[in-house]
Amino acid sequence: MVERRICSFCGKEIEPGTGRMYVKKDGSVLFFCSSKCYKNMMELKRVPRRVRWTREYFKEKKIRTASKESTE
Repeated sequence: MVERRICSFCGKEIEPGTGRMYVKKDGSVLFFCSSKCYKNMMELKRVPRRVRWTREYFKEKKIRTASKESTE
């Protein structure tokens, strides 16, 4: 059975046989679903929590809106 991988930047599931694997000098492995995700993380040094189309952003937004509603 083929192992399913998750994109290290956007959080999307990567189909087997596609995407890019990046191995850092410390031995950690990052998987990217597209060159868009690779460029945003490795070349542009962006944080997934601050990019609107990532799952991390939506998780952060959900937490922020929930805390805002509870204070009102």
